[in-house]
Amino acid sequence: MKKRASNTYLCYNNLKAMMQDSWKDHWNNRYSTAEFIYGKKPNKFFEEEINKLKPGKLLMLGEGEGRNAVHAAVLGWDVDAVDQSEEGKAKATQLSSERKVKINYHVDDLYSYTPKQNYYDAAAFIFIHLEENLRSIVFKKAIDSLKSGGKIILEVFEKDQIKYDSGGPKDEALLYSLEDISEEFIELDFDKFSKETITLDEGKYHQGKAAIIRFVGAKHK
Repeated sequence: MKKRASNTYLCYNNLKAMMQDSWKDHWNNRYSTAEFIYGKKPNKFFEEEINKLKPGKLLMLGEGEGRNAVHAAVLGWDVDAVDQSEEGKAKATQLSSERKVKINYHVDDLYSYTPKQNYYDAAAFIFIHLEENLRSIVFKKAIDSLKSGGKIILEVFEKDQIKYDSGGPKDEALLYSLEDISEEFIELDFDKFSKETITLDEGKYHQGKAAIIRFVGAKHK
């Protein structure tokens, strides 16, 4: 039994590594254009929510080309951004230079990266879609990284997005339901939690009618 369990664990880790390499290649290819494929302006929901908060320390996970991290830095936030794409970091560095701000950008996959605990005033996930059996690990790390009273800001595609061509994964397993988000962040105080149909206008790959979930939650004081 021990040998079987060990073999299963090794197979799981090998599969995880293969998926991570595949996604890294995907995003490096997508970001390797001169164009900012999701635009240079921040996500509207993120902009609305971060503007309400007093600047402090912010963790941006899966930050890609840096549009949200740079916006926060302009507001005075001390930003740590994480993404597995070197091309994403290059674009974020370019954008931060244009806006004359600094962000701390770490190239790492979200499953391996472990942020400091009880350190951040806010953490954000903007259109981050993870494999179901691994996303709980990443979300829990984000919660643990927050100070008492710290906020999670999240906008993701809901499962109905499979009907639309405005962006996001074409695999329903990578999309979220309200129940998924509720379960992942149940230990937080919910400030905002909704499923909405909006019109996206974020660069080349986020255009048109979209089904999304918006969530803001606070760590217990």
